[in-house]
Amino acid sequence: MINFIGGLVAFGLAASPLHADELPPMAGESIHVGGFHGVFYYTDENDSYRVVATIAEGEAGVPVRFSATLSEGQSATISVPGKIGEPGQSLEISRSDDKLVVTDVESMSNKKLIGAIAE
Repeated sequence: MINFIGGLVAFGLAASPLHADELPPMAGESIHVGGFHGVFYYTDENDSYRVVATIAEGEAGVPVRFSATLSEGQSATISVPGKIGEPGQSLEISRSDDKLVVTDVESMSNKKLIGAIAE
């Protein structure tokens, strides 16, 4: 388990520094959803983008992998629950005009653009 998390951290650190708005296929990008942190990347598969995200809660949390195949105009949401009495947090990854757009959905209702990721 520790080796996997170490590998996840190493993958995130090995991702080359890029302009904030560009992410080529197979390059990793850090993501944060509530208390969960991790990385995501995508591959270009025919007319679709396959997006893969791996997140864990803190350093000792069990890693969870999320995968979605997005065609033009589609989106996928990664969400985590909030503590009792607090709203959850969500991150939306959508494909528009052959770009991936990552949106932090604050309190699961207010959207804020994090950045556009172009191929």
